[in-house]
Amino acid sequence: MAVEPEQLELGASAQTHCRQCRVQFFKFELARSFGAYNETLKKAILLVKFEEVTRLGDWFASRLAEVVSREAEKFRADVVVPVPLHPDRRRERGYNQAELSARPLARKLHLKYGAYLLMRTRPRPPRLVLSRKEHWDSVRGAYATRQGLRVDKLRVLLVDDVMTTGATLDSCARALQAAGAAAVLGLTVARVVPTGHASGSRTVIRN
Repeated sequence: MAVEPEQLELGASAQTHCRQCRVQFFKFELARSFGAYNETLKKAILLVKFEEVTRLGDWFASRLAEVVSREAEKFRADVVVPVPLHPDRRRERGYNQAELSARPLARKLHLKYGAYLLMRTRPRPPRLVLSRKEHWDSVRGAYATRQGLRVDKLRVLLVDDVMTTGATLDSCARALQAAGAAAVLGLTVARVVPTGHASGSRTVIRN
């Protein structure tokens, strides 16, 4: 796949802290992405999400491993966990697109793979277009750890395809920390770069 890193990568010097990060609103310790959610990367992500192109999932995993290697100390982790789909959506699609990157990433980093640790307990609204508030409301309390499984004191590397508002990673992090996780580190293939969104603006969010 021909992708120009300089067009996509968000290097440490170029990263800025959003208002929520500055006030430590999010429950995840940090979040990094391979690149900005531009047209090139969007097309690749949609191929993984809707066409199950596993080779692209492997390619994403390699890029994410590079992101981790640049901040190896901050990304110390015990287990890699993909953001889960609701069971109904999983049955409909046949797979979870986040797993297609998370599983090979765990192998590359020599970490345990823990897709079983986290589940989505409430489906997202059927509408494709949600406001930022609607998106936050749709994921608040929508994730939980599986009963009887231990995450005590684990540092969890949480993997998803796109970070839009940070709401999904935050909700997953809250569930994992409530179960005893020591830290949750967010890692996504792409990040939607805000361009002065006004409160209540419409955002296309797909899972």
